[in-house]
Amino acid sequence: MRILGIDPGIRNTGWGVVARDGARLVHLANGVIQPDPKLPDADRLAVIATGLASVVEAHRPDSAAIEEIFVARSAASALKLGMARGVAMMQCANAGLDVAEIAARQVKKSVVGTGSADKGQVAAMVTRLLSVKAVNADAADALAIAIAALHGGQLAADAGADGDGLSRAIAAALARDAGGRGGAS
Repeated sequence: MRILGIDPGIRNTGWGVVARDGARLVHLANGVIQPDPKLPDADRLAVIATGLASVVEAHRPDSAAIEEIFVARSAASALKLGMARGVAMMQCANAGLDVAEIAARQVKKSVVGTGSADKGQVAAMVTRLLSVKAVNADAADALAIAIAALHGGQLAADAGADGDGLSRAIAAALARDAGGRGGAS
């Protein structure tokens, strides 16, 4: 199963495509859509929509996952985040993809083991799990969203995935990482 993870934002929309091969997680692609900040909001949203359509066409995910809305710094920030999120969800629906919504705390808990992990910890664990460095923090977050969806989200339940598949993938990634550095972790 291929999952498109989306970390929406009007400035930067991160995306990442991850597949599950048994207990193994496989990185397929990641990137970020960065509309010109000088563009009006409507045009920036159009850039996000076009970019996501290209990602879906190029990588053919089976489903998508997006971070649930959270309380932003201000009402204006929350509104802009909501617009980007809505465009991303609409684009996925137009492509026929089911979209799972996952809380940021759940993403962090699924990938790092604690819901209070910071962005650096999430990015480091994504690198360990997928053996790839994400394009930037937004792409790392998108990959984490995809991983969380494969592990414990509704998409995993729908696919009949076992509950400890990510635990095995994490253990394998840590063992591989430790083996490459002479056992140091």
